[in-house]
Amino acid sequence: MIIKKRFDAELIRILKHGGIGVLKTDTIYGLVGSALNSKTVARIYKLRHRHPGKPMIVLIGSVGDLRRFSIKINSKTKKILNKFWPGKISIILPCPYKKFSYLHRGAKTLAFRLPAKKTLLGLLKKTGPLVAPSVNPEALLPARSIREAQKYFGDKVDFYVDGGNAFGKPSALIEIKNDNIIVKRKGDALRWLIGPAQG
Repeated sequence: MIIKKRFDAELIRILKHGGIGVLKTDTIYGLVGSALNSKTVARIYKLRHRHPGKPMIVLIGSVGDLRRFSIKINSKTKKILNKFWPGKISIILPCPYKKFSYLHRGAKTLAFRLPAKKTLLGLLKKTGPLVAPSVNPEALLPARSIREAQKYFGDKVDFYVDGGNAFGKPSALIEIKNDNIIVKRKGDALRWLIGPAQG
C-alpha cells in the first residue's frame, strides 16, 4: 500500500494494470480504478459493499473518450455537453450495450464527468476513463481525508494520494434523454445554469 502527495508514473502504471486507489477528484475523494476493466470495477463494488444495481460515475479526459463506450452523440447533445463541461456536472447518457453491463448494471445508461481540475484531467489523459465513487462503504459518510479513508479501507486499496481535507459536495447530475435535459441532482454547479438549461 502506497501513500503519496501527488500522482506520478508509478500510480498511473498501477491504474493502467487494474489497481485501485484513493485520490481527491474535482469534488470529493474518490475510490478510483479503470472503467474499462471489469475485474477492477467488480473489486470496487465488493470493497464498498455497493448495491449491485447502482452504476458508478465515470471520469473522462475528453469528450472523445465517450467513443470508448460506443457512445455516439449528435450535434444537439454535443452542444449540451459543451455547455456543462468541463465542470462539476455528471451527465447520464444512453449506453445500452451488453459488453458494458458490468458498468451500467442493467440501467443501459452511464453517467460521465469531464472535470475542469487540470491535475485530474492530466491523469485521466494518461490512465483512460476511471470510475470514481465516493470513498466509503455503502450507507456511511464519504471520507474527507486520507486518515478517514484509511479507517475505511486500510491496505485493501493499492495507493492513497493525500490531497488534504476535502469538503466539497458530490457533483450535480443531469440526464440527456431524447435531446432533453432532466435534472437528477442539482448540486452547487447547477445553480447558475439551471434556468437556461431547462429550455
